[in-house]
Amino acid sequence: MRTLLAGLVLACLIVPFSGEAATLRCGNKLISDGASQSDALMKCGEPMSKHTREESTSTRNRVREGKEESSTTQTVTVQVEEWTYNFGPNRLMQVAVFTDGKLTDVRSAGYGK
Repeated sequence: MRTLLAGLVLACLIVPFSGEAATLRCGNKLISDGASQSDALMKCGEPMSKHTREESTSTRNRVREGKEESSTTQTVTVQVEEWTYNFGPNRLMQVAVFTDGKLTDVRSAGYGK
């Protein structure tokens, strides 16, 4: 029995932890990872505020053909929107992050008003 327990504990330590899925609760409705902005509007209504920004990431690819080496740079730009929901003074505000229109993260903010 101890061997089994030790094996389970070891297995839990070896397996990498996966990140939490983004989930926003609005009353008894849930909006999960990958949900659209229109789904969030239908289930939670208009947020207290919306902030939009663009994020760019660049990757450089090197290609070697014989003695010659060339490189290309590829830049990808995504639109990120942060919607803040205020559910009242007894609950933490929630910030829903949408990347290219899909829910990718939910963070807690301070208490609402």
